[in-house]
Amino acid sequence: MEVEGELEKTWRVGQDEIVQAAGQQAAQGRQEWKLDGGPYRTRYTRNGRHLAVVGKKGHVATFDWQAGTLHTELQLGETCRDITFLQDHSHFAVAQKKYVFIYDRDGVELHKLKSHIEPTRLEFLPYHWLLASVGNAGYLKYQDTSTGQLVVEHRTKLGACHTMCQNPHNAVIHLGHQNGTVTLWTPNLPHPAVRLLAHLGPVASVSVDPSTGGRYMATAGQDGTVKVWDCRNWKGAVRTWNARGGGAILDWSQKGALGVATGGSVNVYTKPSIQTPFAPVVPPPLYITHPVPHRPLTSLRFCPFQDILTIGHSAGVSNILVPGSGEPNFDSSEADPFENKKARREREVKNLLDKIQPDAIALDPDFIGSLAPTPKLSTAVDGAHNIPYSRLPRHERLRVAGKADETEEVDDDAMGVEDENGDGQRKRPLTKADKEKKKMRGKNKTLKRYLRKQRKNVIDPRAVAVRTKLEKQREERRKAQAIASGVEQPHKPSALDRFKRPS
Repeated sequence: MEVEGELEKTWRVGQDEIVQAAGQQAAQGRQEWKLDGGPYRTRYTRNGRHLAVVGKKGHVATFDWQAGTLHTELQLGETCRDITFLQDHSHFAVAQKKYVFIYDRDGVELHKLKSHIEPTRLEFLPYHWLLASVGNAGYLKYQDTSTGQLVVEHRTKLGACHTMCQNPHNAVIHLGHQNGTVTLWTPNLPHPAVRLLAHLGPVASVSVDPSTGGRYMATAGQDGTVKVWDCRNWKGAVRTWNARGGGAILDWSQKGALGVATGGSVNVYTKPSIQTPFAPVVPPPLYITHPVPHRPLTSLRFCPFQDILTIGHSAGVSNILVPGSGEPNFDSSEADPFENKKARREREVKNLLDKIQPDAIALDPDFIGSLAPTPKLSTAVDGAHNIPYSRLPRHERLRVAGKADETEEVDDDAMGVEDENGDGQRKRPLTKADKEKKKMRGKNKTLKRYLRKQRKNVIDPRAVAVRTKLEKQREERRKAQAIASGVEQPHKPSALDRFKRPS
C-alpha cells in the first residue's frame, strides 16, 4: 500500500477504504465473528486454508474460512488455553485444563496425553512430527505424533510458562518466562541453548521472523517495551520502543511485517525500519493501525499466503486486511492452499517418509552434511593443547603437570640411544626426536603380560598368534627405521606381486 504524497500516511487509511480498493476475492477476508466464550486464540494450517479457534471457556471450532465450511464445533465445558493443528486440518490438539487432547476433523477424541500436565501453550514441528507443550509445571515436552512416544521432557526450572513460539527455520523452541528471560531449547540438549535476559518483567509474547530465515526475534514484556533481537549475536536489541497498554501480543508475517496488539489497538510495522539498528527508544514508522474495542486482545495470527491478520479477543475473532503481508507465491509441494483429498493423502505419506529425527534440531541447521571438525581432545605434547586444562582427561592432566607414571614395560629398542659401537650403553642425552620416538612407550604392555602368563609347556594357538603378531610388528618397525636411515630402499609395488605366495 502506497500513498500519493508525503503529507498522507498509510496508517490513516481505514479498513473500509482498503476493502473498497481491494479485489472481490481479497475483500472477503475482512470478517467479524462474534462468539460467546472468549477470550479466543486462533491458529491456521500451514497452507492458510483452515482456521481453528478456541475460547477460554471451552468453545472449540475448526472450519474452512474461505469456503465457509464448518468442520467441527465442540463445547468442552472446561478451561482451554491453546489450540494447534497437527500435520494438516484432519487432526488438531487442544491444551485443556489438565491434559492435552487430540481430536480429528469430526471432533472425535482420539488421544488423551496424560504426560502433558496443565499445558498452557502448544506448537507443532511439521518436519519432525513433534508436538511441543509447556505448562504450569515448567516442563517442556516433545511428543512424536507419528509413533506416539514421548521423545524428551526438559525441566526449565523457571516456573510456569505462558509464552512459546518456534523458529520455522531450525525448529528451535523459544520460551518466555516470568523473570524476563527468553530461553531457546532443542530436544538433544538438557539445558537451554541460549539464555537471554530480555525484559525487566514477565515476557508477554515472543515471535520469530520467517522471512529472514529465523534471523530476527521480537519480544514484548509486561514492562511495556517491544524489542527486536538479532539471533546471530545477542549483543543487544536492534530496536526498542514502548507500547501503550502494557504487555503486547506479537506476530510476524511471511513478508516480514510485525503485528503488535496492545491495549485496544493493533499496529503493524514493516521492514526495513524494524530491522535497522536504532539507539533511541522511539517507535518505528507505523504502517497500519486498527482499533479493537473488545479487550483483552489475546491472539494475533497472520494468515499464510493471504494479506489477512486475525485478531482473537474477548468477543470473538476479527479479520483485518494488511496489504503486502502475505507471500503471493506458494510452493505446491510444500503447502498448497488448493490441494484436494488425493494430494493431501500423498503429501502426508511423503512427509512421513521424509521425517527428520529430533537429534538433528540445532541452532545452526547447516551443520548436517558438513565436514566433521578436527578433534580438539588430542595428546598435549610439551604443554601445547587446544582445550582448557580443566577439561583434559586425568592421565593427560598428570602428564602435563609432570606427575604421570611412565615406568611401563617397553621394547628393548626404546630404552636408549646406542652409540656406533653397539655396546647397548647410552653415550648421549635424548634429543627432541628421541622423545618423539618414545611417545608410544608401553603400547604392548597387555600383550606381553598375556605372553608371560602363557609361558608353559603347552602350545596355545592364541599365544602363538600373539607372538606372531608381535614379531610382525617388530619387523615392520625395523624396516621403517632402515628406510628412514637410508639403509634399505622402500619396496615399490609391481604387477607381479599378485603371483607371490603369502608368507
